[in-house]
Amino acid sequence: MDRTLPPAWPVTLVEGPVALRPLRRRDRGTWEELRRRNAAWLERWEATSPTGGPPVSYRTYVRALDRQARAGVSLPFVIDLDGEMVGQLNVSSITRGSFCSATIGYWVSEHVAGRGVMPLAVAMATDHAWYEGGLHRIEINIRPENVPSLRVVEKLGFRDEGVRRRFLHIQGDWRDHRSFALTVEEVPGGLVRRWLEAGGAVR
Repeated sequence: MDRTLPPAWPVTLVEGPVALRPLRRRDRGTWEELRRRNAAWLERWEATSPTGGPPVSYRTYVRALDRQARAGVSLPFVIDLDGEMVGQLNVSSITRGSFCSATIGYWVSEHVAGRGVMPLAVAMATDHAWYEGGLHRIEINIRPENVPSLRVVEKLGFRDEGVRRRFLHIQGDWRDHRSFALTVEEVPGGLVRRWLEAGGAVR
């Protein structure tokens, strides 16, 4: 594999009832309703800008995601469960060269939280970044208070690399995060396979 090339885009990944796919313009109504219903569930954990600024339109948002993906610096996925949109996952900050690393961020609707959707989605995206994207390391950063998100990385066996002080701006201030990571050499056969063989399932 040529590790200088970005992974292909657009791409759709499917494993059982879970699919990762690009966000489309025609998803607007579904996406906005999902975000509205989960506003209180998500607002504690979502990044904000320290300088503020006007909200970005849905159309501008989708175009920006697609542009970043085609430039090879991110893989912005919607998460579908049995054809229903239930969240998003973004492989971002893709860096090549001697680093070959990226960061994964995600959110899922409260009504499917705890059902195994997110561990499988993270495993799918990680395997794709490793085996199709040629990356070596995947990192996930989580606020210490975000217990549901911490469970995801713990279930998947990501290494805890410690606390990053005042790492990301959330809800008006810089917040500490715990950093977790895995390299491709640590998971022979892939993360999806390890998760499923350990009894992981979508309920």
